[in-house]
Amino acid sequence: MEKFFKLKERNTTVKTEILAGLTTFMAMAYILMVNANMFANPFGDGTNVLGVSYGAVYIATAISAVIGTVLIGLLANIPMAQASGMGLNAYFVYTVCVGMGFTYANALVMILFDGIVFILLTATGLRKKIFEGIPKSVRVAIPAGIGLFIAFIGMQNVGLVVDDSATLVNLHSFNIFSESFSWAVVMPIVVTVLALLAIGIMSQRKVKGAVLFGILGGAVAYYLLGFTVPGFYDGFSLGTMNPLTAFAEFGTQSFAKVFTEGFDFSAYLAQGNSTGSLVFALITSALAFCLVDMFDTIGTLYGACARGGLLTEEGEVPEMNKAMLADAVATTTGAICGTSTVTTFVESSAGVAEGGRTGLTSLSTAFFFFVAMFLSPVASLIPGCATAAALIYVGVLMMNCVKDIDWLSPAAAVPAFLTVAIMAFTYNISYGIAFGIISALIINIFTGKIKETKVTTWVIALLFIAMFIVSH
Repeated sequence: MEKFFKLKERNTTVKTEILAGLTTFMAMAYILMVNANMFANPFGDGTNVLGVSYGAVYIATAISAVIGTVLIGLLANIPMAQASGMGLNAYFVYTVCVGMGFTYANALVMILFDGIVFILLTATGLRKKIFEGIPKSVRVAIPAGIGLFIAFIGMQNVGLVVDDSATLVNLHSFNIFSESFSWAVVMPIVVTVLALLAIGIMSQRKVKGAVLFGILGGAVAYYLLGFTVPGFYDGFSLGTMNPLTAFAEFGTQSFAKVFTEGFDFSAYLAQGNSTGSLVFALITSALAFCLVDMFDTIGTLYGACARGGLLTEEGEVPEMNKAMLADAVATTTGAICGTSTVTTFVESSAGVAEGGRTGLTSLSTAFFFFVAMFLSPVASLIPGCATAAALIYVGVLMMNCVKDIDWLSPAAAVPAFLTVAIMAFTYNISYGIAFGIISALIINIFTGKIKETKVTTWVIALLFIAMFIVSH
């Protein structure tokens, strides 16, 4: 392990790496349940419009997460984890399948194309050119944008931030005198806040494993406080999932559907769509998947590595090419297994914050995903209010890069601010990067710096503009 992962060189230990891997897993284990439910029950009313079961997608999600996370750990030796991306899965289900009328298998073809194109871009070195085309102000702002974004995810997951018809977001009410007050709803929010403060206190006191202990402590507090909520434990069970049933569903409903049924577009054409519209829809949808996948991965890798002090002297992600190749292969594998685009997860930052510095963290995370494949209820025992605290705290840690932004220069400040703000406010990492790049390009054009702008910056900006026009 020492020779392969270079533990001493990166000032870490096997124990630290395993704890970091467990922390990352617990922060992103929700994807197993969320992804499976989104595919099997997209409208929350039991209507299975995609024709694929919860168990099938659960196994597909777990397998692709294991393969992608192992690959990035072994190939790039960085503490990242991969799984079906949030946002990308929603685009798959609600836009491509429900909105456009493609079948589940048809949509998997687009994911397959995404993975193949991604592999070609990485193999030819074009990926590096693309990364270099991102303006420095945008690159510096990416970690802060991701930090605010995942903190927002954590706050929403637990219900601390709620939807508001007037302002779109609001703070959940804590008014105990209100008729609508519900301790059952407020209790998890209280657990999140207490766990977050506990993580902060332990971190300040240099307690090793602060984030992990915060998650575990939050879980214990949640179940203890559950005794104060009437009906909390009604129907509560520790029963395990029967893996044979889920694997059987995976084999018949998901695995290799992209090949057996994916290229049959008769259902789409039967809705009155022309062959021309089919070709255009395939190209634009695959382009959207590819761009979002690529920049989500670039942004996440850069942000997490910057937070962990893993960037090279040139300010780049170590073994970026291998990391991107792992992501591309994982996406292709995900399409074959039957799930949406596999991408590097921002929640990997939780493991980095816990001290993860090598690919051994990734292998540990993959191991826990493998175990969760057979014991889904065990993974779900860690409540969302506990992992939400970890996400918010990681958001705090990742905001430190804003000090490196030249806020007195509008040419740098505007793109940087848009990168951060758009990521959080639109719930999408790629959109933040897109607005940052496009704004930087426009400012350069009208401030006499057009000759300093790289060709790849023009290409990336135009591709993002095309994506917005045709697919959003």
